[in-house]
Amino acid sequence: MSTQIRVDVFRMIVEQTTDAIMFADREGLIRIWNQGAESVFGFPAGEVLGKSLDVIIPEELRKKHWEGYGKAIETGRTRLGSRVLTTRSCHKDGSRLYVDLSFAVIVDDSGHAEGALAIARNVTERYLADKTLRKHAAELENRIKPKP
Repeated sequence: MSTQIRVDVFRMIVEQTTDAIMFADREGLIRIWNQGAESVFGFPAGEVLGKSLDVIIPEELRKKHWEGYGKAIETGRTRLGSRVLTTRSCHKDGSRLYVDLSFAVIVDDSGHAEGALAIARNVTERYLADKTLRKHAAELENRIKPKP
């Protein structure tokens, strides 16, 4: 039995995972958008393939995103390394999401960056619950602080 996995198996893995898997080329145009991405962000692949990543990036974050994207493509690596980033994103219906994102710059054998891969998971519910919990904890802490 061969130890190599067939290309069609890789395709099925990408297509069928529940996490959002997205690949954008050097210019930031979406080239891969799986079913998980459709579920997380609400856009069918046909609506975003060939379009800018701006469709899921809140306007106020775009400048910083594109600065980081350009640097990652130029250097062949992200500033985050293997760390996961929790950040805001946009859903097709206009609602705001919080997503955990991991990134990788995809480079060929010569080290030339082909584009960037992102894997995302919607963590909006958890993020908002944690935010509420932190707010309540701060309020309780303020109540029990001794008055001067």
